[in-house]
Amino acid sequence: MTLNPPLHSDRVQAGGVGFDDDFWGQRALFLRSDHGYDAGAGANTLITSRSTELTVKRAGLAQRLRARFPDFELVPDLGSRIGTLQWYRGVATCVGLCAVTLFMAPGLENPIYGYVPPALQGEEWEAARVQAITPLADGAKTGYTMAPTGLVAPLTDTPERPIIDLTTKISSGGTLLGALKRSGVGDTDATFAVSLIGDAIPLRDLQAGTPFDLRLGRRTDKSQPRPLEQLAFRARFDLRVEVQRGADGTLALRQIPIAVDSTPLRIRGKVGSSLYRSARAAGAPAKAVESFIRAMATRIPMSRVGADDEFEIIVAQDRAETGEVRYGNVLYGGIRQGSNNIELASWTYQGRTEWFDMAGKGEKRGSMIRPVQGRLTSSFGMRFHPVLGRRRMHKGWDIAAPSGTPIRAIADGRVVFSGRNGGYGNFVKLSHSGSMQSAYGHMSRIAVRNGARVRRGDIVGYVGSTGISTGPHVHFEVLRGGVAVNPGSVSFMSQNTLGGGDLSAFRSNVSRLKAVPVYRIEESEAPAE
Repeated sequence: MTLNPPLHSDRVQAGGVGFDDDFWGQRALFLRSDHGYDAGAGANTLITSRSTELTVKRAGLAQRLRARFPDFELVPDLGSRIGTLQWYRGVATCVGLCAVTLFMAPGLENPIYGYVPPALQGEEWEAARVQAITPLADGAKTGYTMAPTGLVAPLTDTPERPIIDLTTKISSGGTLLGALKRSGVGDTDATFAVSLIGDAIPLRDLQAGTPFDLRLGRRTDKSQPRPLEQLAFRARFDLRVEVQRGADGTLALRQIPIAVDSTPLRIRGKVGSSLYRSARAAGAPAKAVESFIRAMATRIPMSRVGADDEFEIIVAQDRAETGEVRYGNVLYGGIRQGSNNIELASWTYQGRTEWFDMAGKGEKRGSMIRPVQGRLTSSFGMRFHPVLGRRRMHKGWDIAAPSGTPIRAIADGRVVFSGRNGGYGNFVKLSHSGSMQSAYGHMSRIAVRNGARVRRGDIVGYVGSTGISTGPHVHFEVLRGGVAVNPGSVSFMSQNTLGGGDLSAFRSNVSRLKAVPVYRIEESEAPAE
């Protein structure tokens, strides 16, 4: 459907309602643009003519002149259309503007004189120099001082602060007495304060870097040091020590105990994509997680730990009433893989702290080591004996070393022989786990007795040349079931096993640890990655 309103009429009656030409133009444009209808050529002509007429009526003088003379340019481009009438008119305009500029100029023969102030001298020069920005090499005093005025009067005495609060620390290799004197405390007060503190705690327990809060009071004479009013520091995690000056003017010691809750920190969760990240997100300290992973790796390959497995860590923890938290060693660690449960707990046995499983079996440790650092001069096997002058079986190693060099046990064991043994000279034999034994000969001096227990690395004697020997060395043998074997083919492994009362005490400790409630970390407390 096409609507073409009559062009000879300004208004059209449609159903008793009057519509002007603007309405028909907008209506035709609406029908064509929004609905895809074509209002016809008549409507387009009407819209264009009416729009132009309205624009001309509403435009100002400048717009009407631009519409009447579209090719006129007030400032034409002199670089184009050279030689045309428009170009010459542009040249004339440029010449006219230059003439007007020269006509309005004051003239080149009349210079403009400026006022030059006289150079500053004396106090005025000093006052200006300290405020000027001048290189220090040229004698600048910027920032150093300001020149005095008549309002400045010298002080008869420099005022002091009545109280000075400061913090000092014991330097590396220094003492508390030296730290106090370095901070301005007098010899008498410093010596007396140190003696008071020494009566409460051992001074050797004060570590370098420990902060001490000091308060120095007013002094009556500037030639004298300030009196010590107060000294306070954290002596231990559970103790704060203060030295204060009382009303009678003497220093007194005050010990302030700090309540500490030593409930361990128990954490449990799923391994997920990373055991380390999951344990950290659950609230475990970084060092504790590293120790836990190292301990578990001795019993299960970490590659076999799955995302759905559960871990559990119990860490020693101290919480002071003042808010500080101190973490200790890992006490318990476990990984649950369905029905398989791997549990380890830290326990001290025979003076050594190590990991034990719930069956009471400790860590496997040790390997083949040489009893002395030296040069291997004769290996295991048949050889020509340098003293006897014939071929015979050499049942061990000869390791040359300077006389008096310590000889160490290659593994944990018990001394089954210690004394003189024919051609071996001074001789020691140790019994290890299973049917393994080790022997050491030609010692200059024996350091253990029969029946004594030794640990891996303990000194059992010293290198010498006793018995049938051509020089200082140690004859080292390894025996399996009483038969000598090549020491290079043997690796010693030792493992402690708890039994009886030790095993009962160990399991009781584990039950006490697992009775601690599991710590639930709040979302806001989660450690940052």
